Amino acid sequence: MKQAPVNIKNKRATFDYELIDTYTAGIVLTGTEIKSIRLGKASLVDTFCYFANGELWVKNMHIAEYFYGSYNNHNARRERKLLLNKKELDKLARETKSPGFTIVPVRMFINEKGLAKVVVALAKGKKEYDKRQSLKEKEDKRDMARMFKK
Repeated sequence: MKQAPVNIKNKRATFDYELIDTYTAGIVLTGTEIKSIRLGKASLVDTFCYFANGELWVKNMHIAEYFYGSYNNHNARRERKLLLNKKELDKLARETKSPGFTIVPVRMFINEKGLAKVVVALAKGKKEYDKRQSLKEKEDKRDMARMFKK
């Protein structure tokens, strides 16, 4: 029996931030975390990335405890290390030093080899009027789709 592909999105990221550049990073998981991700029991709401000792870490990522995990279960909101190559880490560290830029996880998926990956984006925060513009564009697209269905 083949499972449905895992594709967990952070819908809030595209609303709150203007995404400039994206990177696909591996993620260091322990024990039962991969089993919970395969079941789709993860959330990227309110997550962000930061640098510590030249390494990129993700904070606030929620991966639910595995139901059959017993005492081996993991902490649901622990900080997890992201795996990127040195060149990408240096570029991200340089870019985030300028004001207004941050790194946000946009999507989590499992690749064809069965490994969990996180797509992180270099992002710049939107102003309030930019958010209103995004809502208007979304509403216009919905209206156009309705018109063409008729």
